[in-house]
Amino acid sequence: EVDLVESGGGLVQAGGSLRLSCAASGFSFNDYAIGWFRQAPGKEREPISCISKIDGATYYADSVKGRFTVFSDKAKNTLYLQMNSLKPDDTAVYYCAVDPSPMDCSLVVGVVGADFGSWGQGIQVTVSS
Repeated sequence: EVDLVESGGGLVQAGGSLRLSCAASGFSFNDYAIGWFRQAPGKEREPISCISKIDGATYYADSVKGRFTVFSDKAKNTLYLQMNSLKPDDTAVYYCAVDPSPMDCSLVVGVVGADFGSWGQGIQVTVSS
Protein backbone atom coordinates (compact mmCIF):
# COMPACT_ATOMS: atom_id res chain seq x y z
CA GLU A 1 0.00 0.00 0.00
CA VAL A 2 1.34 3.41 -1.00
CA ASP A 3 1.80 5.80 1.90
CA LEU A 4 2.96 9.42 1.62
CA VAL A 5 3.53 11.77 4.56
CA GLU A 6 4.55 15.40 4.06
CA SER A 7 6.49 17.49 6.55
CA GLY A 8 8.43 20.74 6.68
CA GLY A 9 5.71 23.28 6.07
CA GLY A 10 5.18 26.44 8.05
CA LEU A 11 5.40 30.20 7.96
CA VAL A 12 8.14 32.00 6.06
CA GLN A 13 8.72 35.57 4.95
CA ALA A 14 8.64 36.54 1.31
CA GLY A 15 11.98 35.91 -0.31
CA GLY A 16 12.77 33.07 2.04
CA SER A 17 13.15 29.36 1.48
CA LEU A 18 11.49 26.22 2.71
CA ARG A 19 12.01 22.54 2.03
CA LEU A 20 9.13 20.10 2.11
CA SER A 21 9.72 16.40 2.62
CA CYS A 22 7.50 13.52 1.62
CA ALA A 23 8.25 10.21 3.33
CA ALA A 24 7.21 7.46 0.97
CA SER A 25 6.60 3.75 1.34
CA GLY A 26 4.89 0.91 -0.48
CA PHE A 27 6.26 1.53 -3.97
CA SER A 28 9.39 1.96 -6.04
CA PHE A 29 10.23 5.46 -7.24
CA ASN A 30 11.18 4.05 -10.63
CA ASP A 31 7.70 2.63 -11.20
CA TYR A 32 5.64 5.73 -10.46
CA ALA A 33 5.22 9.24 -11.74
CA ILE A 34 5.83 11.64 -8.85
CA GLY A 35 4.04 14.92 -8.50
CA TRP A 36 3.82 17.91 -6.22
CA PHE A 37 0.58 19.87 -6.12
CA ARG A 38 -0.70 22.86 -4.26
CA GLN A 39 -4.08 24.33 -3.50
CA ALA A 40 -4.47 27.92 -2.45
CA PRO A 41 -7.60 29.16 -0.64
CA GLY A 42 -10.47 29.51 -3.06
CA LYS A 43 -8.51 28.02 -5.96
CA GLU A 44 -8.34 24.66 -7.63
CA ARG A 45 -5.50 22.27 -7.04
CA GLU A 46 -2.50 23.01 -9.26
CA PRO A 47 0.16 20.46 -10.26
CA ILE A 48 3.48 22.32 -9.90
CA SER A 49 5.92 19.55 -10.77
CA CYS A 50 5.97 16.08 -12.20
CA ILE A 51 8.74 13.50 -12.52
CA SER A 52 8.11 11.11 -15.37
CA LYS A 53 8.32 7.36 -14.72
CA ILE A 54 9.21 6.88 -18.39
CA ASP A 55 12.48 8.80 -18.54
CA GLY A 56 12.89 10.43 -15.14
CA ALA A 57 12.56 13.92 -16.61
CA THR A 58 11.22 16.61 -14.29
CA TYR A 59 8.74 19.25 -15.37
CA TYR A 60 7.68 22.41 -13.57
CA ALA A 61 4.74 24.74 -13.86
CA ASP A 62 5.62 28.22 -15.06
CA SER A 63 4.49 29.60 -11.72
CA VAL A 64 7.39 27.91 -9.90
CA LYS A 65 9.99 27.31 -12.61
CA GLY A 66 13.41 28.58 -11.60
CA ARG A 67 12.43 28.86 -7.92
CA PHE A 68 11.34 25.35 -6.94
CA THR A 69 13.32 22.13 -7.30
CA VAL A 70 12.21 18.55 -6.71
CA PHE A 71 14.54 15.70 -5.89
CA SER A 72 14.54 12.39 -4.11
CA ASP A 73 16.70 10.39 -1.77
CA LYS A 74 15.99 6.79 -2.65
CA ALA A 75 18.04 5.49 0.27
CA LYS A 76 15.68 7.32 2.61
CA ASN A 77 12.57 6.77 0.48
CA THR A 78 11.94 10.48 0.66
CA LEU A 79 10.87 13.07 -1.87
CA TYR A 80 11.72 16.73 -1.49
CA LEU A 81 10.41 20.05 -2.75
CA GLN A 82 12.93 22.85 -2.30
CA MET A 83 11.22 26.22 -2.51
CA ASN A 84 13.30 29.38 -2.90
CA SER A 85 12.42 33.04 -3.45
CA LEU A 86 9.00 32.42 -1.97
CA LYS A 87 6.17 34.84 -2.65
CA PRO A 88 2.88 35.44 -0.85
CA ASP A 89 1.17 33.86 -3.88
CA ASP A 90 2.91 30.59 -2.99
CA THR A 91 0.74 30.32 0.11
CA ALA A 92 -1.15 27.04 -0.19
CA VAL A 93 -1.54 23.51 1.05
CA TYR A 94 1.11 21.40 -0.66
CA TYR A 95 0.72 17.74 -1.54
CA CYS A 96 3.01 15.05 -2.83
CA ALA A 97 1.38 12.41 -4.99
CA VAL A 98 2.32 9.38 -7.06
CA ASP A 99 0.70 7.45 -9.87
CA PRO A 100 1.69 4.21 -11.63
CA SER A 101 0.50 5.25 -15.09
CA PRO A 102 2.99 6.24 -17.83
CA MET A 103 1.62 9.76 -18.06
CA ASP A 104 3.19 12.53 -20.08
CA CYS A 105 4.35 14.85 -17.33
CA SER A 106 4.80 17.74 -19.74
CA LEU A 107 1.01 17.71 -20.15
CA VAL A 108 0.36 17.53 -16.41
CA VAL A 109 2.17 20.50 -14.89
CA GLY A 110 0.12 23.65 -14.59
CA VAL A 111 -3.05 21.87 -15.71
CA VAL A 112 -5.86 22.23 -13.21
CA GLY A 113 -7.72 18.98 -12.75
CA ALA A 114 -4.79 16.63 -13.20
CA ASP A 115 -5.15 13.74 -10.80
CA PHE A 116 -2.83 11.13 -9.32
CA GLY A 117 -3.75 7.85 -7.68
CA SER A 118 -2.16 8.26 -4.24
CA TRP A 119 -1.81 11.38 -2.12
CA GLY A 120 -0.19 12.63 1.02
CA GLN A 121 -2.25 14.41 3.64
CA GLY A 122 -1.07 17.87 2.60
CA ILE A 123 0.87 20.48 4.51
CA GLN A 124 0.36 24.21 4.90
CA VAL A 125 2.89 26.72 3.60
CA THR A 126 2.25 30.37 4.40
CA VAL A 127 4.38 33.14 2.94
CA SER A 128 4.05 36.52 4.62
CA SER A 129 4.70 39.80 2.82
